[in-house]
Amino acid sequence: MTRVAAAAVAGLLIWLFVAVNLFCFPPPARPGSADAVVLLGGASAERLPTALALFRELPGDPTLVLSTTDTAANAAADAMCREPEPGLKLVCFHPDPRNTRGEADALRRLTELHGWRSVIVVTSSYHVPRAGELLGQCLPARVRMVGTEPRLNTFQWLRRFVIESGGLLDVALRPECR
Repeated sequence: MTRVAAAAVAGLLIWLFVAVNLFCFPPPARPGSADAVVLLGGASAERLPTALALFRELPGDPTLVLSTTDTAANAAADAMCREPEPGLKLVCFHPDPRNTRGEADALRRLTELHGWRSVIVVTSSYHVPRAGELLGQCLPARVRMVGTEPRLNTFQWLRRFVIESGGLLDVALRPECR
């Protein structure tokens, strides 16, 4: 029984180490140029400033693409879609279903429609691995992920670790758009 408990604790510690490194510290993005900057739905108060800054720094005539969800967590992006800034090249979409898989499918269609060859996708750091994998499976364009830093307490981070670990397993077992 002691060996089983020790193995369980060791497994938990290994998972925790991997989760912290994977979800808290995604690799740094090198945005460069892109045809579009995409903001995934949720936590828009955290994510939207980063997406707007990247959009405004890009050369050429990029498009800002916002996922709308009509939820409290996405209020800032939803408001921008309802009342866009004058002159802003903006595309808003409502994913169906209202999750990352729905966003991946909708973005595949938008990418094909607009002929985008490269997109920068902004989401929370914990969401970068799973969203990046899904979008890489679906989009016929180069996808570069940019993670923002959420303000979460220890228990919220642990919850995200469990959710995102399960999500990565789901993406591996049930690929999207293929």
